Amino acid sequence: MPKPPMLIALAALLSIPAMAQNDPSMTSIVAAESVYGDVARQVAGARAVVSSILNSPDQDPHLFEASPSAARRVATADIAVCNGADYDPWMTKLLAASPSPSRKLINVAELVHRKAGDNPHLWYDPLTMPAYAKALTAMLAARDPEHRDEYQQRLVAFLASLHPLETKIADLRTRYAGIAVTATEPVFGYMATALGFTMRNERFQLAMMNDTEPRMSDVAAFESDLKQHAVRLLIYNSQAAGKTAQRMVGIARQAQIPVVGVTETEPAGQTWQGWMMGQLDAVAQAMSKPSL
Repeated sequence: MPKPPMLIALAALLSIPAMAQNDPSMTSIVAAESVYGDVARQVAGARAVVSSILNSPDQDPHLFEASPSAARRVATADIAVCNGADYDPWMTKLLAASPSPSRKLINVAELVHRKAGDNPHLWYDPLTMPAYAKALTAMLAARDPEHRDEYQQRLVAFLASLHPLETKIADLRTRYAGIAVTATEPVFGYMATALGFTMRNERFQLAMMNDTEPRMSDVAAFESDLKQHAVRLLIYNSQAAGKTAQRMVGIARQAQIPVVGVTETEPAGQTWQGWMMGQLDAVAQAMSKPSL
C-alpha cells in the first residue's frame, strides 16, 4: 500500500540529519554547551551538522553526566567545542576516550586566556562570542576552503548582529557604572563587570558555585548588604538556587531590593544575542526602580 503524502514528507524530513551526518562535505560540530552550538549554527549555516550535549535549561551543569550517545557524537566529530576552565571536565574525558588526529578542538577558555580557577561562565563576557566565532570561522574555512567566502560572510553578519547588544551594554554602563550590586553565584559576573557594576560578596558566590557552605561571616555580610540597602540589585542563578540562595532572595524582596534571575544554560529556541538582551532588559528594568 502506498504511503500517504504526509508520511512521505515526514520520513524525508526525519532522514535529513542522518543524510547530513553521512555526507562527507558536511562538517560535524559537537559543542559541550548549547550556547556554543547556537553560535556554530549561525556561523556555519547549512554546511555543518551541529549538536550540543548540554542543551536543556532544566539541566544543572554542575551535576551533568555525559551519556553514551554523547560519547558517540564526540567520537565522530570533525570539530569539538568545550568551555574549559574546569567547567565541563566530562567533555575532556569524552575527547580523551576517542582520540582522533583529524578532529579539531576549540577550548573557549584558552581562546580568551582564562584558566581553571577563573569564573567559568565565559559566555557572559561580551568579548567571548566574537572571539569564538572568529576562531570557528577560520577552522571551517581551513577545512572547507571552497566555501571560505560564505563562512566569512556569515561571520560578518554575526558580528553585525551584536551591535544592539553592544549598544545596550554601553548605555547601561553610562547610567550605572560604579553602582554596588550582589549575586548568589558568579554566573553573571563578566557581564556585571562589562556594565561597570561594583560586585560585592564574591567569596559567598564562589562557595555557592562550588557547592560548599559559605562562611558565617560572609553570610552575615551578605544579609547586612541587603538589609542596609548597600546594594541596588541582587542577581541569582534561577537554575540552581539552593536554600541559602533562596533565603537571600527572600531577604532582598523583604528589603525591597530588586531581584533578577539569570540562567547558566541558553533557553531553548533563543539565540545567544536574544538571551543576553533579555537578561539585560531585566537588569535595566530593575535598576530603573528608585533606590530606597
